Parts: sequence; structure tokens; C-alpha cells
Amino acid sequence: MYRKMRLSVAETIFIGGGGPEYGEKQSMLLKYANRHGLIAGATGTGKTVTLQILAENFSAEGVPVFLSDVKGDLSGLALSGREDFKLHDAFTSRATKIGFDDYSYAGFPVTFWDLFGEQGHPIRTTVSEMGPLLLARLLELTDAQEGILNIAVRVADEEGLPLLDLKDLQAMLVWLGENRASLSLRYGNISTASIGAIQRQLLVLENQGAAQFFGEPALELSDIMRTDTDGRGRINILAADKLMGAPRLYATSLLWLLSELFEELPEVGDPDKPKLVFFFDEAHLLFDDAPKALVDKVEQVARLIRSKGVGVYFVTQNPADVPEDILGQLGNRVQHALRAFTARDKKQLRQAAQTYRDNPRFSTEEAIREVGVGEAVTSMLESKGAPGVVERTLIRPPSSQLGPITQAERKEVMNASPMSGKYDKAKDRDSAYEILTKRAEAAAKEAEEAERREEDAKAAEREYQTGRRYKGERVTRSTSKRSSGGGFGDALTKIVVKELKGTTGRRIVRGILGGLFKGR
Repeated sequence: MYRKMRLSVAETIFIGGGGPEYGEKQSMLLKYANRHGLIAGATGTGKTVTLQILAENFSAEGVPVFLSDVKGDLSGLALSGREDFKLHDAFTSRATKIGFDDYSYAGFPVTFWDLFGEQGHPIRTTVSEMGPLLLARLLELTDAQEGILNIAVRVADEEGLPLLDLKDLQAMLVWLGENRASLSLRYGNISTASIGAIQRQLLVLENQGAAQFFGEPALELSDIMRTDTDGRGRINILAADKLMGAPRLYATSLLWLLSELFEELPEVGDPDKPKLVFFFDEAHLLFDDAPKALVDKVEQVARLIRSKGVGVYFVTQNPADVPEDILGQLGNRVQHALRAFTARDKKQLRQAAQTYRDNPRFSTEEAIREVGVGEAVTSMLESKGAPGVVERTLIRPPSSQLGPITQAERKEVMNASPMSGKYDKAKDRDSAYEILTKRAEAAAKEAEEAERREEDAKAAEREYQTGRRYKGERVTRSTSKRSSGGGFGDALTKIVVKELKGTTGRRIVRGILGGLFKGR
């Protein structure tokens, strides 16, 4: 049975500790948990377990969590740990060693999400909500192509053409190309080559499965900021093992979500605890080859979103993966071991050590190199937001299941989720694609009708001319029988026929037929 893990009266969450060789217990003050953090370390040093125990602690204190499950291991948060687990003795031994007297097994309220809608409830957004800056990053566009994407979004807004999914954007780009002559005078040159390049990148995105990410119903932010009936924060887990096959889509989708939180949440000042904690795993993917405008956007969000009550924790192998201006804003840090085999590795290790407040008892650089699996060098913000002295720390054991759950267990959790049925079925209301398609069909029908009327008019004119010639021949034959010498009537007929065959006569006939058949 779940027992709420209120770990101290000081409103902290317990990270770990150790015996005399490790120093004091390490805890994070909840009121400073929205001042962001860093979890770093080489592969296999324990970053995932650290992320798991932090998620557990925040949930127990009523703070909702959003994290991405890159390897599938974090799904175990939904189930309680078990005494028959092979590491049970090791967990209880560590809990005793670090003074974790309240240690017990517990499962946590979990909501599974998936951009592809396979291992969780679908997450969707619209093209308009993502915006041209992130779309350009996602599509790897040049500056010129990004400019055309901006024009497409701007014109769609002015023309009342909602851009919801990828087919809306594709239709809008086609319309832009067809009207480029008039639009270029107002917005600048619109190159068909650039439009073609964007369309090709959209095709690549579709092949990666991203078409399911764009559409409706779009995600409501309140659905990832829920608490359970007993007051625990819900842990939102994004299935990312398949998503990592499209790393740019992974990074851009998380950055979009972070940007939406920044744009929509109200200011809360300095809350007693965060409104949401957001873990950005594999953070290096966010910054690899990112244009300066995008890095500046991330820096702005990181700097200002804490006033919205959101804490952002970057999870990566090396602190050097995070730009220096952003790294300086990460106050709570858990640094697992870094390997240092090359001169570059040693330089990065030295730089990482220099970002901590020194502890006279040991060398920070040596500690980062030497800590074992499940150990870390930690530094948490203290009163007034000052960084604490760096400490070597044994990370506390998790209370939930270590490792992934089965597909049947995942399905059971999804069926019991409050999100069950809300996002599972996509909606396709009339938007840019449908509106432009109807306009094109109406224009084609109108052109077809005009062409048919013109053909009818021509046919009527031919029929009239044929009938007039036949009548003229019959009159001529009758007259020749009566009088081979001709006369005034025959001469008049010839004059009229001649005039009708001339330019003036044709104008008269067309004028009459035009009035009768309303041809062009």
C-alpha cells in the first residue's frame, strides 16, 4: 500500500547521503526546485535511476512531472517495487546506510503519452501553434526557405485559413506558388524552387510518422499538470524509444511543449513548490547544430519560465552539451561519473568541476572521475538560492519498480487513465486544405460552365449559319426556274448574304447569340 513520502518538515525532497566518508544528507528545497537543474554523467552511471527517484519525490509532494522515456525503463514508475526483486537486499542496505528511515515500496500515478499513439495517448499540436521558427528547425530549412514558411503562415492567418495538420501546410504552399506573382510584390520574392524544397522536407517528415503529431484535438496543458485523488502529482511519461529514431522531431516536440508552457501559464512569483517539473532527457539533441535564434529562445524560456512555477531539468552525458548561458541557470545539480581518456575529455571534466562550489574535504575533479554507479557529486540550492557546497552522495534507491513494465500492464494503466478516450481519436475539421480544395473545385466548375456556354453559343451559331445557307440555296433554285435572268429580289438576297458573311454581319450574329445564350 502506498505511504506518502513526506520526507522532512523543511519541505525538501531527499536525494541521498552516505556515511562519514560521504558527508551530510543531500536534499532539495522544494521552494527552489523551479530554479532548474542538471543530471549529467556517462552512459551506465545511474542517470536514469536519479531521474526516477526525483520524479517519485516530486509526485509524492503533489508536483506533476513530465519526462521522456528514451530507453523504456521509466515505465516502472507506474508499479510498486517488490521484495522478491533481485536488488531488494541492496536497496534496503543502501537505505539503511544513508539514513533513509522512511524507505518503502510504492507505485505512482502515471499517464503514458506517445507522439505516434502506440504506447500512450497521442500528443498533438497544430502547425499554427508550433510556429515557423520551430517548424523551420524541424524541417532543417535554409533562411530563404524559412522566410517563405513565415509568409505562408502569415497569409494563411490573413486569409482565414487554419493551418492544423501537414496537408493544410502543403495545400497552403501550393496556393502560395500559384499566387506568387501578386504576393511577391507585398512579401518579397517567393521562389518555386524554395517551395518545392519545403514540400520535399514535409514528405520526409511524413515518412518519419510526424503526420500524427499535427492535428486535433491538440494537447491541453492542464492535462499534464494534474494531481491524483490523493494529492500526488501525476507523472507524465512520453514514450521516446521509437521517437529517438527521428532526433530532430524528438527535440523540437519537447521544445514546443516547453514553449507552450512558457506562453500560456500565468506568473506565480516564488511558489512554495513548482507547478510542474519538466525533465529534458538527451538534452544535447536540442542544441546540436541549432541556429542562434533557437538557442536564444531556449535561454529566454529557461530564464523566465521559473516565474511561471515550472522547473526544467536537463539530462545529458556531459555538462558541455548545454550552452554556458543556460548551464549557469541550472542551480540544482547531480553529476554522475565522467570518463576522461582524451585531452578533450580531461578539459571538459575540469570545466565541469569548476562550475561547483568547492568542498575542502576533496577534489571535485577527482570525485567526478571516481564516483561509482549509483553515486554522484551533488550540489543543491540552499537558503536565499545560494549554491550549496559540493558533496559526494549515494543516491537513494527507488520505491517504484526498477525497469520496464509489460505491454499488458501498460495497457491496463492507459485504460485507467483520466485521459483514456480524450485524445485517442483524431478530428479533421475544415481547415486550409478543405477550404482551398472547395475553392479550387468551385473555380473549376465555374470555368467548366463558362466553357460549356461558349460551346453552346458556337454550336447555335453554326446551326443558324447552316440553316440560312440551306434556305438561300432553295430560294435561288426556285427563282431560277421562274426567271433565269434574275431580278431585284435575287440581287437583294446576294447583298444580304454578302453582308452577313462580312465582319459587320458576324458581329450582329454574335451579338444576337450572345444575348440569347449569355455566352462570353
